[in-house]
Amino acid sequence: MTVRLYGADYSVYVRIARLVLIEKGVDHELVPVDLFSPEGIPAWYRDLHPFGRIPAFERDGFRLFETSAIARYVDEAFPGPALQPAKARARAVMNQIIGLLDAYAYRSMVWDVYVERVSKPRAGHMSDENRIAAALPVARTCIETLSRLKAAGPWLLGEELTLADLHAAPIFAYFVRAPEGSAMLEGNPAMSAWWREIAARPSFAATEPTS
Repeated sequence: MTVRLYGADYSVYVRIARLVLIEKGVDHELVPVDLFSPEGIPAWYRDLHPFGRIPAFERDGFRLFETSAIARYVDEAFPGPALQPAKARARAVMNQIIGLLDAYAYRSMVWDVYVERVSKPRAGHMSDENRIAAALPVARTCIETLSRLKAAGPWLLGEELTLADLHAAPIFAYFVRAPEGSAMLEGNPAMSAWWREIAARPSFAATEPTS
């Protein structure tokens, strides 16, 4: 059985898929595909992802793109601890959290806060302060909403790690590198405790970006 994940380790969504694979104990190969390379997306990659995004997934000729589809397939197709709740209501909350992260948190917390405050200055560019200022209330709403939705226990759904935790972790990993993000998270005890738990997972350390 050959499992390949295509993408770059700096990508939030590639990291989500890698976290799921590692938590399920799936041996896999990360095949480098760099969206920002001077040559652009290689032509062969369009066969795996028609829109030229990352990640894409392949297992013995079976191909998938879109991170949520990959994550759910890996959870259901491989042995190991279940990463989706068995009960319908808890599973619905998990899916709601993932939708919230995709629709609101990723753009505001990663692109509008981390990239503007950390990544651009590191590359010698000026931050867009208006963009940061507009994103911070959205980020705060995301954190406060996650805190309200969070069940009792170490993880977002309670006692068991789920796809919701693995979807959130790479987004927060970038957000807390910005001083505004770190301060905002520290101001929310429930989410601060969750962050300490997820950041201590061996899978989280194993997927730390190299660049």
